[in-house]
Amino acid sequence: MIGSGGGRSFSLLYFLDTRMLNTPKHALLDAGCKQFLLALHQKFEPTRQALLAARQQRAAQFDAGDLPDFPAETAQRRADAEWQTTRTPEDLQDRRVEITGPCSRKMVINALNSGAQTFMACLEDATSPHWENVIDGQVNLRDAIAKTIAHTDAASGKQYALTAERPATLIVRPRGWHLSESHVRDDSGQAIAGALFDFGVYIYHNAQTALDNGTGPYFYLPKLEHYLEARLWAEVLAFAEAELKLPPQSIKVTVLIETLPGAFHAEDIICELREYLVGLNCGRWDYIFSYIKVFRRHADRILPDRAAVTMAVPFMRAYCLHVIDVCHRRGAHAIGGMAAQIPVRGDDAANAEAFARVRADKTREATDGHDGTWVAHPGLVGLAREVFDAHMPGPNQLARASAATDPSASALIAPCDGARSMAGVRMNIEVGITYIAAWLGGLGAVPIHHLMEDAATAEICRSQLWQWRVHGVQLDSGEQVGDKLLLDAIAAWESAKQAELDAESYAAQRFPDAVGLFREMVMADTPPDFLTLPAYDRFLAA
Repeated sequence: MIGSGGGRSFSLLYFLDTRMLNTPKHALLDAGCKQFLLALHQKFEPTRQALLAARQQRAAQFDAGDLPDFPAETAQRRADAEWQTTRTPEDLQDRRVEITGPCSRKMVINALNSGAQTFMACLEDATSPHWENVIDGQVNLRDAIAKTIAHTDAASGKQYALTAERPATLIVRPRGWHLSESHVRDDSGQAIAGALFDFGVYIYHNAQTALDNGTGPYFYLPKLEHYLEARLWAEVLAFAEAELKLPPQSIKVTVLIETLPGAFHAEDIICELREYLVGLNCGRWDYIFSYIKVFRRHADRILPDRAAVTMAVPFMRAYCLHVIDVCHRRGAHAIGGMAAQIPVRGDDAANAEAFARVRADKTREATDGHDGTWVAHPGLVGLAREVFDAHMPGPNQLARASAATDPSASALIAPCDGARSMAGVRMNIEVGITYIAAWLGGLGAVPIHHLMEDAATAEICRSQLWQWRVHGVQLDSGEQVGDKLLLDAIAAWESAKQAELDAESYAAQRFPDAVGLFREMVMADTPPDFLTLPAYDRFLAA
């Protein structure tokens, strides 16, 4: 027990199935780890709650017609050309290809062996936070850092082990500030932040081993909306280094600029985290979702079908060039977005078409000045590396001055043209429901139509349909999106899926729950901030 500043003491309580309590993997939650988690919770939870309340206030202002803008109170420090980030470790100097995925054991091994420079191990959007997934992920990451990770597939008997001469450098993405871990609570019943749990367990067990191995405790920080949220992370990092007696500034972070407000705060986020930050990443799918969410009540800023919102549309291009510009001026890497394609076994024509799109996308990133890029599948590592090798002969492009200057606020929020189609409606319904069903069943990264979908793409699906319904968008075919059209379309999908599966399989794959939740979110008066919030509270919380 650690006494709080107010004289009150807390103990962490674990609301678990008692059959799980004494399993070896739960040895991770030893007394020292619990003490460290409790210290994080006591010190930082009040600030987290205040920052989440501030998000709600900004959302209300956006709903009332306000537009995002660069923070006026930090204009002077943005104008100061002198400040820079601190040292980037050697194993993060070349990040030309980063592979991403969940922390399942087989995925971790394959990613580390993939030939990519880094592996972003995702405890956030690519992980369904079933308690067992959360703990298994930490076990797998611990074994990866210790270089003892191995796996035998129960069905095929195939064995997996680390074989790469230079495994990918491991970077861990904890959950965002908005998510809680309901299985870990103080004695008032308040749940610990998922971000602090994920970060705390990982760094407590692995930081020194990573440093001893010549690497370090590296993190990807998601979904920041304001520089004060970055300041909170900076305080967490400094506290962790002091508590665990780590060398100062040995923790290194990359921040995902994947919210529209976050793009306006990108340079300030770098400044707040400059002792720890080594890069920013353009998280394209979450960014599109954030655009829709910010402007959900704005009838003049409605986006077309998801497929039409490419990286070439003006507001997305302004966003990427802005990230590159502020990164390179401040000494940080600018990492490009995801190639979500999955190679299709036995279909050379489909693969050729998909690979051509990936090549064009990665060429744009490399020639714009990005220092690296993301892929979702090991089969795309070689292609992405080939493109960056051709256009980036050095380890990065930090010395390359960006051709861009800070964009105007209007450039970052200008809507784009494109189809608004019934096919887009149906695709949103299919991907949204299919993903939610898989997430409820324990999968956070789901292949659908040869694309790797995660929570971010499902967020686009449900938020876009909500916005189209509220504003009565007219589709290219003439139909107006309203309650009846969407309810009929959801019912049609549900009927088709029921016809495809027998009743037992339909229920076992969580489709009834997914359909109900999806329909509820699309038809709500005010939609939830993140679909994972009601889904977690209703189905996964302790």
